[in-house]
Amino acid sequence: MSSDPPLLPQDELEALAGEYVLGVLDLPDRHAAEERLRRDPAFAARVAFWEARFSSLDGGFAPVAAPDLLPGIEARLFPVAPAARERRFAGVWFAGVWGAALGALAVAGVAGFFLLLPPRPDLVTTLASADAALTYRAEFGQGHLRVTRMTGAAAPAGQVHELWIIEPGAAPQSLGLLGDAAFAMDLPMPPKGSVLAVSMEPAGGSPTGAPTGPVLMTAAVGV
Repeated sequence: MSSDPPLLPQDELEALAGEYVLGVLDLPDRHAAEERLRRDPAFAARVAFWEARFSSLDGGFAPVAAPDLLPGIEARLFPVAPAARERRFAGVWFAGVWGAALGALAVAGVAGFFLLLPPRPDLVTTLASADAALTYRAEFGQGHLRVTRMTGAAAPAGQVHELWIIEPGAAPQSLGLLGDAAFAMDLPMPPKGSVLAVSMEPAGGSPTGAPTGPVLMTAAVGV
């Protein structure tokens, strides 16, 4: 009695890929095939081939919803007497009420958080030196101006960065000196065409009330 000749490696690969796609492998062989998929590109390629080859068969079968087996499994694993089942329902209802209350508190907390957030500025601009090594961020909002150094270092010893506002047709007006801390002051939004500028001045600021050192950066502002 003759036996069938052994499959060649390539034929064995094809057979395994086809059986995997058809779902006829037993559980240990299927797990082994899934592990091989992750480490064997050739096997993964043949699986993809057979998935595409058999995909035309899908249209011949109507989709079937998976049965809901969980209630039956729970009933078998956790049998509950009627009174205990009622108590569990009451506990679930009570937990639901508390959950709803906590949800409402969470929504109120989120709303309160957003109410406490500072208002968004009306205008934000960046003043930067020619090489962008030194930058300041200026924010106008609610009648206030805030200027913060974003990059670069403060002025060298014996000098200071001074902030100016230059409105259309007017002389530069000093707003103050810029140091390490953020600079803030009450200042309405200037008219359209105004310019913020930062100059390098002697320690203590310009002695003349007008920029005396080099102007390091400017930015157009105003509405």
